Amino acid sequence: MWYEANPAQKGLWVLDQVEQLRPTSLIPTVMEFTGDVDHDLLVAAVRRVLGRHPALRSLFRLDIEHRRIEYRTDGAPAEAGFIDAAAEGWSREELERLVELLCYTPFDLGTEAPVRAEVIRLERSTLLVLTVHHIVCDGWSRSLLMAEIAAVYRASAAGLEPVLSSPPHPSEVVTMLAADELADRLPDVVERLAGAPIAVDVPFRRDTDDTSLAGATLATRFDEELTEALLAAAGEEGCTPFMAGVALLAGTLARTGAQRDFLFAFGWPGRSDPAVAEAIGMFMNTVMIRVSLDDTTTWRELLRTARISAMEAFMDGDVPLDAVTAALKPERDAIWPPLSAVLVNMAEVPKDMELAPGVVGRLQPLPSLHMKYDLGLFVCLNEESGRRRLELSVDYTQALYARDSVAGFLSDLRRSALSLSHSLEETVSDPSATAVDVSTPEARIELVRSLWKEILKIDEVADDASFFDVGGDSLLLIVLVERLTQTSGRALKTMDIFRAGTVRGHAELLAAPAAGAAAGSGGSARDRLIGAVRAGGQG
Repeated sequence: MWYEANPAQKGLWVLDQVEQLRPTSLIPTVMEFTGDVDHDLLVAAVRRVLGRHPALRSLFRLDIEHRRIEYRTDGAPAEAGFIDAAAEGWSREELERLVELLCYTPFDLGTEAPVRAEVIRLERSTLLVLTVHHIVCDGWSRSLLMAEIAAVYRASAAGLEPVLSSPPHPSEVVTMLAADELADRLPDVVERLAGAPIAVDVPFRRDTDDTSLAGATLATRFDEELTEALLAAAGEEGCTPFMAGVALLAGTLARTGAQRDFLFAFGWPGRSDPAVAEAIGMFMNTVMIRVSLDDTTTWRELLRTARISAMEAFMDGDVPLDAVTAALKPERDAIWPPLSAVLVNMAEVPKDMELAPGVVGRLQPLPSLHMKYDLGLFVCLNEESGRRRLELSVDYTQALYARDSVAGFLSDLRRSALSLSHSLEETVSDPSATAVDVSTPEARIELVRSLWKEILKIDEVADDASFFDVGGDSLLLIVLVERLTQTSGRALKTMDIFRAGTVRGHAELLAAPAAGAAAGSGGSARDRLIGAVRAGGQG
Protein backbone atom coordinates (compact mmCIF):
# COMPACT_ATOMS: atom_id res chain seq x y z
CA MET A 1 0.00 0.00 0.00
CA TRP A 2 1.25 3.48 -0.87
CA TYR A 3 1.00 6.30 1.67
CA GLU A 4 1.30 10.04 1.14
CA ALA A 5 4.44 11.48 2.74
CA ASN A 6 4.09 14.06 5.48
CA PRO A 7 5.08 17.71 4.82
CA ALA A 8 8.54 17.31 6.33
CA GLN A 9 9.27 14.32 4.08
CA LYS A 10 8.00 16.25 1.06
CA GLY A 11 10.39 19.08 1.79
CA LEU A 12 13.32 16.71 1.99
CA TRP A 13 12.28 14.98 -1.21
CA VAL A 14 12.22 18.32 -3.04
CA LEU A 15 15.67 18.99 -1.63
CA ASP A 16 16.87 15.66 -2.98
CA GLN A 17 15.43 16.20 -6.45
CA VAL A 18 16.76 19.72 -6.85
CA GLU A 19 20.14 19.08 -5.30
CA GLN A 20 20.66 15.56 -6.59
CA LEU A 21 20.73 13.66 -3.33
CA ARG A 22 23.68 15.52 -1.94
CA PRO A 23 25.09 14.54 1.48
CA THR A 24 23.13 17.14 3.50
CA SER A 25 20.16 14.73 3.33
CA LEU A 26 21.98 11.99 5.23
CA ILE A 27 22.43 11.42 8.98
CA PRO A 28 25.69 9.51 9.48
CA THR A 29 26.85 8.18 12.87
CA VAL A 30 30.21 6.60 13.69
CA MET A 31 30.56 4.84 17.06
CA GLU A 32 33.82 3.31 18.25
CA PHE A 33 33.68 0.49 20.80
CA THR A 34 36.49 -0.49 23.12
CA GLY A 35 36.50 -3.79 24.94
CA ASP A 36 35.63 -7.32 23.87
CA VAL A 37 32.84 -6.94 21.30
CA ASP A 38 30.98 -10.01 20.07
CA HIS A 39 30.85 -8.99 16.41
CA ASP A 40 28.32 -11.61 15.35
CA LEU A 41 26.02 -10.50 18.14
CA LEU A 42 26.41 -6.81 17.23
CA VAL A 43 25.68 -7.43 13.55
CA ALA A 44 22.61 -9.49 14.48
CA ALA A 45 21.37 -6.75 16.82
CA VAL A 46 21.74 -4.09 14.14
CA ARG A 47 19.97 -6.23 11.56
CA ARG A 48 17.08 -6.93 13.90
CA VAL A 49 16.57 -3.28 14.79
CA LEU A 50 16.80 -2.03 11.20
CA GLY A 51 14.44 -4.73 9.99
CA ARG A 52 11.64 -4.19 12.49
CA HIS A 53 10.89 -0.50 11.90
CA PRO A 54 8.51 0.18 8.96
CA ALA A 55 10.07 3.57 8.18
CA LEU A 56 13.45 1.95 7.56
CA ARG A 57 11.96 -0.36 4.93
CA SER A 58 10.38 2.51 2.99
CA LEU A 59 10.47 2.93 -0.78
CA PHE A 60 9.47 6.28 -2.31
CA ARG A 61 7.96 7.42 -5.57
CA LEU A 62 6.92 10.77 -7.03
CA ASP A 63 3.26 10.98 -8.10
CA ILE A 64 3.53 13.69 -10.75
CA GLU A 65 -0.18 13.74 -11.60
CA HIS A 66 -1.24 14.52 -8.03
CA ARG A 67 1.96 16.45 -7.16
CA ARG A 68 2.76 14.40 -4.10
CA ILE A 69 5.33 12.03 -2.67
CA GLU A 70 4.21 8.52 -1.79
CA TYR A 71 5.90 5.73 0.11
CA ARG A 72 5.35 2.12 1.05
CA THR A 73 6.96 0.18 3.88
CA ASP A 74 7.15 -3.36 2.56
CA GLY A 75 10.61 -3.06 1.03
CA ALA A 76 13.43 -5.44 1.86
CA PRO A 77 15.17 -4.74 5.20
CA ALA A 78 18.56 -3.08 5.07
CA GLU A 79 21.63 -5.25 5.39
CA ALA A 80 24.14 -4.81 8.20
CA GLY A 81 27.57 -5.88 7.01
CA PHE A 82 30.76 -6.93 8.77
CA ILE A 83 34.35 -6.26 7.74
CA ASP A 84 37.32 -7.71 9.61
CA ALA A 85 39.68 -4.92 8.62
CA ALA A 86 42.34 -6.10 11.07
CA ALA A 87 42.52 -9.62 9.60
CA GLU A 88 42.25 -8.40 6.02
CA GLY A 89 45.04 -5.86 6.35
CA TRP A 90 43.13 -2.70 5.52
CA SER A 91 45.36 0.37 5.53
CA ARG A 92 44.43 3.53 7.42
CA GLU A 93 43.77 5.36 4.16
CA GLU A 94 41.48 2.58 2.94
CA LEU A 95 39.52 2.64 6.20
CA GLU A 96 39.11 6.42 6.06
CA ARG A 97 37.85 6.18 2.50
CA LEU A 98 35.44 3.36 3.45
CA VAL A 99 33.94 5.34 6.32
CA GLU A 100 33.59 8.39 4.07
CA LEU A 101 31.69 6.35 1.47
CA LEU A 102 29.48 4.66 4.08
CA CYS A 103 28.57 8.04 5.55
CA TYR A 104 27.90 10.00 2.38
CA THR A 105 27.03 7.72 -0.56
CA PRO A 106 23.48 8.64 -1.72
CA PHE A 107 20.57 6.20 -1.56
CA ASP A 108 18.29 5.28 -4.43
CA LEU A 109 15.07 5.93 -2.54
CA GLY A 110 12.94 4.19 -5.14
CA THR A 111 14.67 0.81 -5.02
CA GLU A 112 16.65 0.40 -1.76
CA ALA A 113 16.19 0.75 1.97
CA PRO A 114 17.08 4.27 3.17
CA VAL A 115 19.58 3.05 5.76
CA ARG A 116 22.91 1.20 5.81
CA ALA A 117 25.13 -0.15 8.56
CA GLU A 118 28.56 -1.72 8.78
CA VAL A 119 30.42 -3.24 11.71
CA ILE A 120 34.19 -2.95 11.22
CA ARG A 121 36.70 -4.80 13.39
CA LEU A 122 39.97 -2.90 13.93
CA GLU A 123 43.11 -3.98 15.77
CA ARG A 124 42.07 -2.60 19.16
CA SER A 125 38.50 -1.45 18.69
CA THR A 126 35.30 -1.86 16.66
CA LEU A 127 33.45 0.69 14.56
CA LEU A 128 29.72 0.83 13.93
CA VAL A 129 28.92 3.08 10.98
CA LEU A 130 25.19 3.78 10.65
CA THR A 131 23.80 6.10 7.97
CA VAL A 132 20.11 6.90 7.62
CA HIS A 133 18.43 9.13 5.06
CA HIS A 134 16.83 12.21 6.59
CA ILE A 135 13.57 11.44 4.79
CA VAL A 136 12.90 8.59 7.27
CA CYS A 137 14.89 9.69 10.29
CA ASP A 138 15.48 12.71 12.51
CA GLY A 139 17.87 13.29 15.40
CA TRP A 140 15.37 11.92 17.92
CA SER A 141 14.95 8.73 15.89
CA ARG A 142 18.71 8.24 15.62
CA SER A 143 19.08 8.28 19.40
CA LEU A 144 16.24 5.76 19.69
CA LEU A 145 17.90 3.45 17.16
CA MET A 146 21.29 3.50 18.88
CA ALA A 147 19.75 2.81 22.28
CA GLU A 148 17.67 -0.03 20.85
CA ILE A 149 20.68 -1.68 19.20
CA ALA A 150 22.49 -1.66 22.54
CA ALA A 151 19.43 -3.08 24.34
CA VAL A 152 19.05 -5.95 21.84
CA TYR A 153 22.78 -6.75 22.08
CA ARG A 154 22.72 -6.88 25.89
CA ALA A 155 19.61 -9.06 26.02
CA SER A 156 20.97 -11.46 23.40
CA ALA A 157 24.31 -11.71 25.22
CA ALA A 158 22.40 -12.72 28.36
CA GLY A 159 20.34 -15.30 26.46
CA LEU A 160 17.16 -13.28 26.88
CA GLU A 161 14.53 -11.99 24.51
CA PRO A 162 14.74 -8.18 24.45
CA VAL A 163 11.70 -6.25 25.61
CA LEU A 164 10.78 -4.00 22.69
CA SER A 165 7.72 -1.86 22.09
CA SER A 166 5.69 -2.26 18.91
CA PRO A 167 6.91 0.38 16.47
CA PRO A 168 4.06 2.56 15.17
CA HIS A 169 3.67 2.89 11.44
CA PRO A 170 4.71 6.33 10.11
CA SER A 171 1.25 6.83 8.62
CA GLU A 172 -0.21 6.63 12.13
CA VAL A 173 1.96 9.46 13.43
CA VAL A 174 0.38 12.86 12.87
CA THR A 175 2.57 15.83 13.81
CA MET A 176 1.39 18.47 11.31
CA LEU A 177 -1.87 20.38 11.15
CA ALA A 178 -4.62 19.28 8.81
CA ALA A 179 -5.62 21.71 6.05
CA ASP A 180 -8.64 23.14 7.89
CA GLU A 181 -6.66 23.70 11.10
CA LEU A 182 -3.76 25.20 9.15
CA ALA A 183 -6.03 27.84 7.63
CA ASP A 184 -6.92 29.04 11.14
CA ARG A 185 -3.40 29.02 12.56
CA LEU A 186 -1.21 30.19 9.68
CA PRO A 187 -2.24 33.89 9.76
CA ASP A 188 -1.03 34.24 13.35
CA VAL A 189 2.36 32.74 12.46
CA VAL A 190 2.72 35.01 9.44
CA GLU A 191 1.81 38.06 11.52
CA ARG A 192 4.48 37.17 14.10
CA LEU A 193 7.21 36.84 11.48
CA ALA A 194 6.13 39.44 8.90
CA GLY A 195 8.61 42.22 8.23
CA ALA A 196 11.65 40.43 9.63
CA PRO A 197 14.67 40.41 7.31
CA ILE A 198 15.07 37.03 5.66
CA ALA A 199 18.85 37.37 5.61
CA VAL A 200 20.95 37.36 8.77
CA ASP A 201 23.82 39.82 8.54
CA VAL A 202 26.77 37.88 9.93
CA PRO A 203 29.54 40.52 10.07
CA PHE A 204 32.36 38.11 9.32
CA ARG A 205 30.67 36.37 6.35
CA ARG A 206 32.79 36.74 3.22
CA ASP A 207 31.60 37.21 -0.34
CA THR A 208 32.47 34.30 -2.58
CA ASP A 209 31.26 32.40 -5.63
CA ASP A 210 32.32 29.13 -4.04
CA THR A 211 29.22 26.93 -3.61
CA SER A 212 30.96 24.16 -1.68
CA LEU A 213 29.00 22.77 1.27
CA ALA A 214 32.08 21.54 3.13
CA GLY A 215 31.82 22.50 6.77
CA ALA A 216 33.79 22.50 9.99
CA THR A 217 33.11 22.92 13.70
CA LEU A 218 34.62 25.03 16.47
CA ALA A 219 33.48 25.05 20.09
CA THR A 220 34.01 26.79 23.40
CA ARG A 221 33.15 25.40 26.81
CA PHE A 222 32.42 27.65 29.76
CA ASP A 223 33.86 26.80 33.16
CA GLU A 224 31.58 25.87 36.05
CA GLU A 225 31.50 29.36 37.55
CA LEU A 226 30.49 31.09 34.34
CA THR A 227 27.99 28.33 33.53
CA GLU A 228 26.27 28.64 36.89
CA ALA A 229 26.24 32.44 36.75
CA LEU A 230 24.81 32.45 33.22
CA LEU A 231 22.12 29.87 34.02
CA ALA A 232 21.19 31.71 37.22
CA ALA A 233 20.83 34.99 35.34
CA ALA A 234 18.80 33.31 32.56
CA GLY A 235 16.69 31.56 35.19
CA GLU A 236 15.57 34.91 36.58
CA GLU A 237 13.62 35.36 33.34
CA GLY A 238 12.53 31.72 33.11
CA CYS A 239 14.95 30.91 30.29
CA THR A 240 16.24 27.45 29.52
CA PRO A 241 19.86 26.94 28.33
CA PHE A 242 18.52 26.92 24.77
CA MET A 243 16.72 30.22 25.23
CA ALA A 244 19.86 31.70 26.76
CA GLY A 245 21.75 30.53 23.66
CA VAL A 246 19.22 32.31 21.43
CA ALA A 247 19.69 35.52 23.42
CA LEU A 248 23.49 35.24 23.24
CA LEU A 249 23.37 34.68 19.47
CA ALA A 250 21.09 37.66 18.81
CA GLY A 251 22.92 39.87 21.26
CA THR A 252 26.36 39.05 19.88
CA LEU A 253 25.30 39.62 16.27
CA ALA A 254 23.78 42.96 17.30
CA ARG A 255 26.94 43.97 19.20
CA THR A 256 29.20 43.17 16.27
CA GLY A 257 26.96 44.19 13.35
CA ALA A 258 24.21 46.57 12.29
CA GLN A 259 21.20 44.21 12.26
CA ARG A 260 18.70 44.30 15.13
CA ASP A 261 15.89 42.01 13.94
CA PHE A 262 16.70 38.33 13.41
CA LEU A 263 15.05 35.15 12.16
CA PHE A 264 16.73 31.95 13.33
CA ALA A 265 15.75 28.44 12.27
CA PHE A 266 15.20 25.76 14.91
CA GLY A 267 14.48 22.04 14.53
CA TRP A 268 11.30 21.10 16.42
CA PRO A 269 11.25 17.32 17.11
CA GLY A 270 7.49 16.93 16.73
CA ARG A 271 7.17 14.55 19.67
CA SER A 272 4.79 16.40 21.98
CA ASP A 273 2.45 13.39 22.01
CA PRO A 274 3.85 10.66 24.33
CA ALA A 275 2.17 8.05 22.14
CA VAL A 276 4.66 8.74 19.34
CA ALA A 277 7.74 9.32 21.50
CA GLU A 278 9.28 6.03 20.33
CA ALA A 279 8.29 6.28 16.65
CA ILE A 280 11.11 6.04 14.11
CA GLY A 281 10.66 8.46 11.23
CA MET A 282 11.13 12.01 10.02
CA PHE A 283 8.67 13.99 12.13
CA MET A 284 10.82 17.05 12.79
CA ASN A 285 9.63 20.44 11.58
CA THR A 286 11.67 23.61 11.19
CA VAL A 287 10.21 26.57 13.05
CA MET A 288 11.35 30.18 13.01
CA ILE A 289 12.34 32.14 16.11
CA ARG A 290 12.21 35.91 15.74
CA VAL A 291 14.30 38.04 18.10
CA SER A 292 14.46 41.81 17.84
CA LEU A 293 16.17 44.45 19.98
CA ASP A 294 17.34 48.04 19.80
CA ASP A 295 20.19 50.09 21.20
CA THR A 296 18.43 50.50 24.56
CA THR A 297 17.62 46.82 25.14
CA THR A 298 19.11 45.33 28.30
CA TRP A 299 20.19 41.74 28.70
CA ARG A 300 17.17 41.14 30.94
CA GLU A 301 14.85 42.41 28.24
CA LEU A 302 16.61 40.35 25.58
CA LEU A 303 16.28 37.19 27.67
CA ARG A 304 12.59 37.92 28.10
CA THR A 305 12.20 38.42 24.35
CA ALA A 306 14.10 35.20 23.59
CA ARG A 307 11.89 33.22 25.98
CA ILE A 308 8.63 34.59 24.57
CA SER A 309 9.81 34.15 20.96
CA ALA A 310 10.95 30.59 21.60
CA MET A 311 7.67 29.69 23.30
CA GLU A 312 5.68 31.15 20.39
CA ALA A 313 7.81 29.15 17.95
CA PHE A 314 7.33 25.94 19.96
CA MET A 315 3.58 26.47 19.92
CA ASP A 316 3.78 26.73 16.13
CA GLY A 317 5.74 23.50 15.84
CA ASP A 318 2.88 21.76 14.04
CA VAL A 319 2.63 24.44 11.32
CA PRO A 320 4.58 23.18 8.28
CA LEU A 321 7.51 25.35 7.27
CA ASP A 322 6.50 25.03 3.61
CA ALA A 323 3.21 26.82 4.33
CA VAL A 324 4.92 29.57 6.35
CA THR A 325 7.51 30.10 3.62
CA ALA A 326 4.89 30.26 0.88
CA ALA A 327 3.00 32.94 2.80
CA LEU A 328 6.03 35.05 3.69
CA LYS A 329 8.05 34.54 0.53
CA PRO A 330 5.76 33.61 -2.38
CA GLU A 331 8.54 34.14 -4.93
CA ARG A 332 10.78 31.60 -3.20
CA ASP A 333 12.89 29.13 -5.12
CA ALA A 334 12.85 25.42 -4.31
CA ILE A 335 15.98 25.70 -2.22
CA TRP A 336 16.97 25.05 1.36
CA PRO A 337 17.04 26.81 3.73
CA PRO A 338 14.02 28.90 2.73
CA LEU A 339 13.78 31.63 5.41
CA SER A 340 17.04 31.83 7.33
CA ALA A 341 20.56 30.57 6.72
CA VAL A 342 21.35 30.60 10.45
CA LEU A 343 20.29 27.75 12.73
CA VAL A 344 20.25 27.58 16.53
CA ASN A 345 19.60 24.24 18.23
CA MET A 346 20.28 22.11 21.24
CA ALA A 347 23.06 19.68 20.35
CA GLU A 348 21.70 16.23 19.41
CA VAL A 349 24.55 13.98 20.52
CA PRO A 350 23.91 10.23 20.85
CA LYS A 351 24.85 8.96 24.29
CA ASP A 352 27.56 6.41 24.84
CA MET A 353 26.42 2.87 23.95
CA GLU A 354 27.17 0.35 26.68
CA LEU A 355 26.99 -3.16 25.23
CA ALA A 356 28.40 -4.91 28.29
CA PRO A 357 30.52 -4.00 31.34
CA GLY A 358 33.71 -2.50 29.91
CA VAL A 359 32.36 -2.48 26.34
CA VAL A 360 31.37 1.10 25.57
CA GLY A 361 30.83 2.85 22.24
CA ARG A 362 31.56 6.56 21.93
CA LEU A 363 30.62 8.92 19.14
CA GLN A 364 33.47 9.73 16.79
CA PRO A 365 34.00 12.84 14.65
CA LEU A 366 32.61 12.45 11.16
CA PRO A 367 35.12 12.18 8.30
CA SER A 368 33.68 15.39 6.88
CA LEU A 369 30.85 17.81 7.52
CA HIS A 370 28.30 18.86 4.91
CA MET A 371 26.33 21.99 5.71
CA LYS A 372 22.64 22.63 5.13
CA TYR A 373 22.73 26.04 6.83
CA ASP A 374 25.47 28.62 6.40
CA LEU A 375 26.01 28.82 10.13
CA GLY A 376 24.67 26.84 13.06
CA LEU A 377 24.97 27.48 16.81
CA PHE A 378 24.51 24.41 19.00
CA VAL A 379 23.94 24.63 22.73
CA CYS A 380 24.93 21.73 24.99
CA LEU A 381 24.75 21.51 28.79
CA ASN A 382 27.32 18.94 29.82
CA GLU A 383 26.68 17.48 33.26
CA GLU A 384 29.44 14.89 33.52
CA SER A 385 30.36 13.95 37.10
CA GLY A 386 27.74 16.33 38.40
CA ARG A 387 29.63 19.37 37.10
CA ARG A 388 27.57 21.55 34.78
CA ARG A 389 29.43 23.22 31.94
CA LEU A 390 27.74 24.95 29.04
CA GLU A 391 29.25 24.36 25.62
CA LEU A 392 28.61 26.43 22.51
CA SER A 393 29.69 24.97 19.18
CA VAL A 394 29.48 26.58 15.76
CA ASP A 395 29.12 24.59 12.54
CA TYR A 396 30.10 26.76 9.61
CA THR A 397 30.46 26.61 5.83
CA GLN A 398 34.16 26.89 5.13
CA ALA A 399 33.66 28.72 1.85
CA LEU A 400 31.79 31.50 3.67
CA TYR A 401 33.62 31.80 6.97
CA ALA A 402 37.29 31.72 7.87
CA ARG A 403 38.26 29.59 10.85
CA ASP A 404 39.87 32.56 12.64
CA SER A 405 36.68 34.59 12.18
CA VAL A 406 34.56 31.83 13.71
CA ALA A 407 37.01 31.57 16.61
CA GLY A 408 36.63 35.32 17.10
CA PHE A 409 32.84 34.93 17.05
CA LEU A 410 33.05 32.31 19.79
CA SER A 411 35.11 34.77 21.83
CA ASP A 412 32.43 37.38 21.22
CA LEU A 413 29.76 34.92 22.41
CA ARG A 414 31.80 34.31 25.55
CA ARG A 415 32.11 38.04 26.17
CA SER A 416 28.35 38.38 25.77
CA ALA A 417 27.87 35.59 28.31
CA LEU A 418 30.13 37.40 30.76
CA SER A 419 28.26 40.66 30.27
CA LEU A 420 24.88 38.97 30.69
CA SER A 421 26.04 37.14 33.82
CA HIS A 422 27.63 40.22 35.31
CA SER A 423 24.62 42.56 34.98
CA LEU A 424 21.19 41.91 33.51
CA GLU A 425 20.58 45.63 33.49
CA GLU A 426 23.54 46.34 31.19
CA THR A 427 22.62 47.47 27.70
CA VAL A 428 23.28 44.73 25.15
CA SER A 429 24.70 47.14 22.61
CA ASP A 430 27.11 48.71 25.11
CA PRO A 431 30.29 48.44 23.05
CA SER A 432 33.35 46.65 24.33
CA ALA A 433 36.06 48.99 25.46
CA THR A 434 38.58 49.83 22.77
CA ALA A 435 42.28 49.24 23.28
CA VAL A 436 44.04 51.98 25.26
CA ASP A 437 47.62 53.08 25.70
CA VAL A 438 49.46 50.88 28.21
CA SER A 439 52.96 52.01 27.33
CA THR A 440 53.63 53.69 30.69
CA PRO A 441 53.36 52.38 34.29
CA GLU A 442 50.96 55.20 35.14
CA ALA A 443 48.61 54.33 32.27
CA ARG A 444 48.63 50.66 33.20
CA ILE A 445 47.84 51.38 36.85
CA GLU A 446 45.03 53.73 35.91
CA LEU A 447 43.49 51.23 33.49
CA VAL A 448 43.51 48.37 35.99
CA ARG A 449 42.21 50.59 38.77
CA SER A 450 39.31 51.81 36.63
CA LEU A 451 38.34 48.29 35.60
CA TRP A 452 38.39 47.08 39.22
CA LYS A 453 36.01 49.90 40.15
CA GLU A 454 33.73 49.13 37.23
CA ILE A 455 33.56 45.38 37.83
CA LEU A 456 33.45 45.43 41.64
CA LYS A 457 31.13 48.47 41.70
CA ILE A 458 33.25 50.34 44.25
CA ASP A 459 34.37 53.97 44.34
CA GLU A 460 37.94 53.57 45.59
CA VAL A 461 40.52 50.79 45.64
CA ALA A 462 44.04 50.57 47.03
CA ASP A 463 46.71 49.50 44.55
CA ASP A 464 47.95 46.77 46.90
CA ALA A 465 44.56 45.41 47.99
CA SER A 466 43.66 41.82 47.12
CA PHE A 467 40.99 41.43 44.44
CA PHE A 468 39.12 38.90 46.58
CA ASP A 469 39.35 40.99 49.76
CA VAL A 470 37.46 43.90 48.17
CA GLY A 471 34.51 41.90 46.85
CA GLY A 472 35.90 39.86 43.96
CA ASP A 473 35.00 36.23 43.25
CA SER A 474 35.89 33.61 40.63
CA LEU A 475 33.27 34.81 38.12
CA LEU A 476 34.25 38.47 38.48
CA LEU A 477 37.87 37.42 38.00
CA ILE A 478 36.93 35.95 34.61
CA VAL A 479 35.10 39.19 33.74
CA LEU A 480 38.23 41.13 34.71
CA VAL A 481 40.43 38.96 32.48
CA GLU A 482 38.11 39.54 29.51
CA ARG A 483 37.91 43.30 30.09
CA LEU A 484 41.68 43.66 30.55
CA THR A 485 42.25 41.66 27.35
CA GLN A 486 39.79 43.82 25.38
CA THR A 487 41.11 47.16 26.58
CA SER A 488 44.84 46.47 26.64
CA GLY A 489 45.20 44.31 23.54
CA ARG A 490 47.17 41.82 25.67
CA ALA A 491 46.06 38.15 25.75
CA LEU A 492 46.03 37.37 29.49
CA LYS A 493 45.63 34.12 31.40
CA THR A 494 43.17 33.73 34.26
CA MET A 495 45.76 31.94 36.39
CA ASP A 496 48.27 34.76 35.95
CA ILE A 497 45.67 37.36 36.97
CA PHE A 498 44.75 35.20 39.97
CA ARG A 499 48.36 34.92 41.10
CA ALA A 500 49.13 38.62 40.62
CA GLY A 501 46.17 39.49 42.83
CA THR A 502 46.42 43.28 43.15
CA VAL A 503 45.99 46.36 41.00
CA ARG A 504 49.75 46.83 40.95
CA GLY A 505 50.36 43.17 40.09
CA HIS A 506 47.84 43.22 37.26
CA ALA A 507 49.36 46.42 35.88
CA GLU A 508 52.76 44.73 35.79
CA LEU A 509 51.30 41.90 33.72
CA LEU A 510 50.26 44.46 31.10
CA ALA A 511 53.91 45.45 30.67
CA ALA A 512 54.61 42.16 28.83
CA PRO A 513 54.92 42.51 25.03
CA ALA A 514 51.59 41.93 23.30
CA ALA A 515 53.06 39.37 20.89
CA GLY A 516 54.58 37.36 23.70
CA ALA A 517 51.36 37.31 25.66
CA ALA A 518 49.35 36.23 22.64
CA ALA A 519 51.75 33.44 21.81
CA GLY A 520 51.20 31.84 25.18
CA SER A 521 47.43 31.99 25.04
CA GLY A 522 46.55 30.29 21.74
CA GLY A 523 46.22 26.64 20.80
CA SER A 524 45.49 23.66 23.04
CA ALA A 525 46.62 23.22 26.64
CA ARG A 526 49.30 20.82 25.38
CA ASP A 527 50.53 23.41 22.83
CA ARG A 528 50.75 26.08 25.52
CA LEU A 529 52.63 23.77 27.86
CA ILE A 530 55.15 22.78 25.22
CA GLY A 531 55.51 26.41 24.16
CA ALA A 532 56.21 27.48 27.72
CA VAL A 533 58.81 24.76 28.21
CA ARG A 534 60.61 25.68 24.99
CA ALA A 535 60.57 29.34 26.02
CA GLY A 536 62.20 28.43 29.34
CA GLY A 537 59.18 29.40 31.42
CA GLN A 538 56.57 27.57 33.44
CA GLY A 539 53.07 26.68 32.20
